[in-house]
Amino acid sequence: MRARGGMVLLEAMIALAMLAIGAVSLITLADESLRAVRRADAADVATERASAFLDAIALWPRADLDRHLGDRAEGAWRLRVERPFPTLYTVTLADTLNGDVVLTTSLYRPEESHAVP
Repeated sequence: MRARGGMVLLEAMIALAMLAIGAVSLITLADESLRAVRRADAADVATERASAFLDAIALWPRADLDRHLGDRAEGAWRLRVERPFPTLYTVTLADTLNGDVVLTTSLYRPEESHAVP
């Protein structure tokens, strides 16, 4: 009878240990999920800010785009303006901390005509 009592105690301890491991796993999963949601929210806010900045850049005339050709820091982003063709500009906004591209767009600007009226 005494050996059976010890076995019950051992089974109860094992069951409690398994329950504790399961509880810790659930808490860890919930914590990681919360962190993922926070990272996604931060990325969403950064994308919205970059989009607003890119909207302003899309209004720049050809002369402003030509003046900003190349790579430079602009606030929280790294702005790169390239002109692969005479009438096409590629604008890229990247994160200054890790260099990840946030947004990219292409802008068409017709060549100015120098015709004399």
